[in-house]
Amino acid sequence: MSPPVSFVSRPAGVGRARLGQLTTPHGVIDTPQFMPVGTQASVKSLTPGDLRTAGAQVILANTYHLSLRPGHERIARLGGLHRFMSWDGPILTDSGGFQVFSLAHLGTVDDGGVTFASHLDGSIQRLTPERAVAIQEALGSDIAMAFDQLIDATAPRAQVAAAMERTHRWAARCIEARAREGQALFGIVQGGVDQELRRQSVAAIAALPFDGIAIGGLSVGESKQQMRESLDATADALGGDPRVRYLMGVGAPPDFFAAVERGIDLFDCVLPTRVARNGQLWTTAGKLNLRNTRFLDDPGPADPDCPCETCSDYSRAYLAHLFRARELLAYRLASLHNLTYTLGLMRSIRGALADGSFASLRDAVAAKYGERRGEAE
Repeated sequence: MSPPVSFVSRPAGVGRARLGQLTTPHGVIDTPQFMPVGTQASVKSLTPGDLRTAGAQVILANTYHLSLRPGHERIARLGGLHRFMSWDGPILTDSGGFQVFSLAHLGTVDDGGVTFASHLDGSIQRLTPERAVAIQEALGSDIAMAFDQLIDATAPRAQVAAAMERTHRWAARCIEARAREGQALFGIVQGGVDQELRRQSVAAIAALPFDGIAIGGLSVGESKQQMRESLDATADALGGDPRVRYLMGVGAPPDFFAAVERGIDLFDCVLPTRVARNGQLWTTAGKLNLRNTRFLDDPGPADPDCPCETCSDYSRAYLAHLFRARELLAYRLASLHNLTYTLGLMRSIRGALADGSFASLRDAVAAKYGERRGEAE
């Protein structure tokens, strides 16, 4: 049986950075790459056509939410997640582990799994490693994630260690439970901001036959300095492991560069679309807040260097009006722009790695987004 995904990469001459291609049953993903988040089989306000135009190669969907509504069994009956949402490219599904953290007030964790009250109707639900794998297999994603326990990165060491060890036990159960051919399964490294725990977690997860390695438990309360030190420890421990590496939940422009230098290949985050819905655009000149009154009479494009529909067809004044009027079009146009910018930045990063201009691009973006070089190193 052929492997469900294949990953080929080469060193890019900048730290541990590498250029690669991840081949899946639904297409090739150029890395480093960003994955827009479509929690409920939809990237909020955007169509699959919008996503393709913005440059998306792969998107992420949420196991927990889709299992509750409309239900993974229903999606399977309707032909699987790709057909259901009319997206023919690669899809990665998370395992529900993040909801163990974000909805902790609704659930209790034990060694077997998590019991929680549905945030929709209060019904009692049970999520285990085996069930998380089965749900993702029913959805039919290209890449499934192992079920893990995520907690605050800055929690007491004993709590972080206990959650990490449970994650390792659950990871082995996920491997044992997998049954669908053609679907990759990625393991998740935990350990908070404790470098020794990170190294222990890498050793445990890398020893299992996962198709890729994800780095979880960051961007959940720690400082940028702590995040980057944790990435350093993880990268050192992974060494020359050839598998694709995925940093979960990180999506601010300067953070991409720090992570790429440390060998990260894939990213996901709700940040580009979340800030867009609040009127913040990311541009080649830095952040732009459309709620600022100075844009009400501005006839210029949001970003004259951006090729997206938002910047080609509409003025800052019109966009500012849409947000004040709370018109739904505001969310689509802002989200389309921010994803076009983010995915374009990833293309620029790949190009800069290829032609040797990575450092200058990194420093230019850091300056425009308020982070001085070395500030958080």
